Amino acid sequence: MLRKMFVLTEQGYKDFIKGALASALANLVLMAPVVVFYLVIQEFLNHLNNPSLDLPHMVPYLFGIIISLVLMYITQYWAYVDTYSVVYNESARKRLDIAEHLRLIPLSFFGKRDIADLTSVIMKDAADQERLFSHVMPQLFGTVISTLVFAAMLSVYNWKLALAALWPIPVTIIGLLLTARFQNKYSHNRNTASLTLNDELQEFIECQKELRSLNGVDEYQEKIKKSIKRYEQLKFKAETAMGIPVVSAQSFLRLGIASTILVGVSLLTTHEIDLLVFICFMLVITRIYDPVSLVLQSTAELIDMRLSLNRMRAIEEEKIQTGAKEFSPENHDLVFNDVHFSYENGIKVLNGVSFVAKSGEVTALVGPSGSGKSTAAKLAARFWDTDKGTVAVGGIDISTIDPETLLTDYSEVFQDVILFDGTIKENIRLGKKDASDEEVYRAAQAANCDEFVLKYENGYDTIIGENGSKLSGGERQRISIARAILKDAPIVLLDEATASLDVENETKVQAALSKLLKGKTVLVIAHRMRTVDNADKIIVFDQGRVVEQGSPQKLKNDITSRYHNMYELQMGSSKWAI
Repeated sequence: MLRKMFVLTEQGYKDFIKGALASALANLVLMAPVVVFYLVIQEFLNHLNNPSLDLPHMVPYLFGIIISLVLMYITQYWAYVDTYSVVYNESARKRLDIAEHLRLIPLSFFGKRDIADLTSVIMKDAADQERLFSHVMPQLFGTVISTLVFAAMLSVYNWKLALAALWPIPVTIIGLLLTARFQNKYSHNRNTASLTLNDELQEFIECQKELRSLNGVDEYQEKIKKSIKRYEQLKFKAETAMGIPVVSAQSFLRLGIASTILVGVSLLTTHEIDLLVFICFMLVITRIYDPVSLVLQSTAELIDMRLSLNRMRAIEEEKIQTGAKEFSPENHDLVFNDVHFSYENGIKVLNGVSFVAKSGEVTALVGPSGSGKSTAAKLAARFWDTDKGTVAVGGIDISTIDPETLLTDYSEVFQDVILFDGTIKENIRLGKKDASDEEVYRAAQAANCDEFVLKYENGYDTIIGENGSKLSGGERQRISIARAILKDAPIVLLDEATASLDVENETKVQAALSKLLKGKTVLVIAHRMRTVDNADKIIVFDQGRVVEQGSPQKLKNDITSRYHNMYELQMGSSKWAI
């Protein structure tokens, strides 16, 4: 229960228990000097009451003091190691665990969460958890354990004094917990404002070209200033909402000293205790209140960090895609059978889609924007799972296959190309990590990359910047096509793969693809009719349904078909002039 509550790994939970026990032991050992002090004073008092007794020998007590100091050093060092050093390892494990879990979550999850939000979980929330378990939780649990032991020991000496000293502790903790709802409200508002500010800053940096071209920089900066001001105000309110209850509780806690003095004096006057016991009680409770003050502060921090822990837990509880680790279909026919699919808003994107993309053929998906073509392509690779119906490859339902295993048989080139800040060669080699330079060059030439790569002084060793910022849209897309060619997978998904190419380069890439994709199951999505004119089959989508399918020639010749109408409109628009 604690491991789930605090979002710990198995090793992190074990380290937490060790840290709590180490903190408890360190707190208990801190009382050793009080015990030595009590024994020494008791010996001197006995001598004063009975002068015939020899003065106590101080050597054993000196040894006691030395042993106490050694034990204090050892336990404090142990507590430090088990509450600080191990936590940093747990923080690293937790970040890796979250990243690994994100790798296995369906892509539909990322449609619900933006990059700034997920980055905040991995960086900020994990850092909050790290601080929580290095500075708060082990000490909190350790203090609870040691305080209970102290309470039992004090009660043995005198339960009245123990009650007078300890009664404020449960009262202050309960009072602090009652403010949790109040603190949560302001913490939630602060975190929301922080996320909004991060989103706006990221958007401001990414959209500089658009903002400058539209003279919108000043206006957007004013928007950011307002967000910063709002975040400052909400952060101040959140800190105040946490600080006031903690300071009030810590002040209230000190009433225990006053009540101990009052009860102690009363017991002294009735001779129920002696002066030495009373003094030792006063020394002990001052040592108890310091760690309890930490407990109060820690409780408030735990309340404040619940939102961070909840966000981390929400990711861990997201259902992952699983399946068989082996995938050996008899062929690579891609079959959609009565497929239904909707995103989070519940609006159906695909409604009863059925078609077959045969192995060795090029199947083209066409239709107006928003008709479901790209969604079908993503379902074909199990980027999402269907709501109803099946997608099968070679007769095997792909929802039963592990996504990573499945994707070894797929190459994808999508409309939105993602490149990394490395060399052109490294970006192409992602398609096949063990590919030789010669294989990379052949794939690049087939995708018509030579034309722009050889213009650079370093050629294929040119650094292309973050997400290929130094390249044009068409150049970025050709690198993506080269990746797919290099991977040489039996199923190829092309979603507007030539959309950013001019007519000449499009023709060259199409010719290269026609040769290199021979014998594969190819699913092509395109808006240009000429791009799919040589396809083996056309599947026409409209409003999430398959409304027509057949060969390009057959559909073009049918003047009543939607494909014929789309083809004629596009051919007519090609003659437009300005």
